[in-house]
Amino acid sequence: MAIGLRIDVDTWRGTRVGVPRLLASLERRGIRGTWFVTLGPDNMGRHAWRLLRPAFALKMLRSGAASLYGWDILLRGTLWPGPRIGAGLARTLRMPERAGHEVGLHAWDHHRWQVGADHLADEAMNREIELATEAFTQVYGREPECAAAPGWRFDERLLGLPASRRFAWRSDARGDAAPFLPMLGGTPLPQPQVPVDLPTFDEAVGRGVGADDRWNASLLERLADGKPHVLTVHAESEGGAKAELFDRFLDAALAAGHRFEPLGPWMRARAAPQPGRIRRGEVPGREGWLCVRG
Repeated sequence: MAIGLRIDVDTWRGTRVGVPRLLASLERRGIRGTWFVTLGPDNMGRHAWRLLRPAFALKMLRSGAASLYGWDILLRGTLWPGPRIGAGLARTLRMPERAGHEVGLHAWDHHRWQVGADHLADEAMNREIELATEAFTQVYGREPECAAAPGWRFDERLLGLPASRRFAWRSDARGDAAPFLPMLGGTPLPQPQVPVDLPTFDEAVGRGVGADDRWNASLLERLADGKPHVLTVHAESEGGAKAELFDRFLDAALAAGHRFEPLGPWMRARAAPQPGRIRRGEVPGREGWLCVRG
């Protein structure tokens, strides 16, 4: 069974360090995926205030966030404005596309989108997409065909924004991996959604001796059911502190007969997408609401 492979690039360090490292790992194995890139200021350190929320604090402790992401990510944009990723790291951002991978749009300011999805006005959120699209075009010389909202923070309000509907397809939802046509009001849009069904490392990893190996084993067990799956990895973790762990997972998955594809080709090989709804929901291990299908 082919697995849809999605790679999220959220930060300056994830771009500078994680993209080349993760790309080299995939290249050695002949694997292609879909990269969703962030292009504006890296202000991810501003998430620190969320440590006041018990669920987020527990997640940070469980995943060992300081060692997983690095202190430069956890503090970025707190004492001074974060650097603009697209302006400073354009050559690195272009590496996946030049190697034959699919590249789509993730965000302008990843942090601003995640916190603004609740309270920023439509005009402000629409502007976030416009800024990201303009920066993407400057880096790649074309407009993005696909997009994925940061942290899966997406709902019908955001789907209805003019800038959200300019993409050929999106990957904003969690749930059953079968692609579907999201409903806006009572009308299905001709813009398929490719949901992510598998957990991410930071959502599901345990603690203690052998936790990483148990994570790989649990992921491989999920893949063994013969159903279609979509996996999200992050340049900051699987291209960083967990690079060797991800290498072991890839080798085990390939040895088991699995193969990986970018989301676009993976989606087009599935049955024609049927209408479905998106709504706010929850996923175990992730703090706050996010977009789920159904």
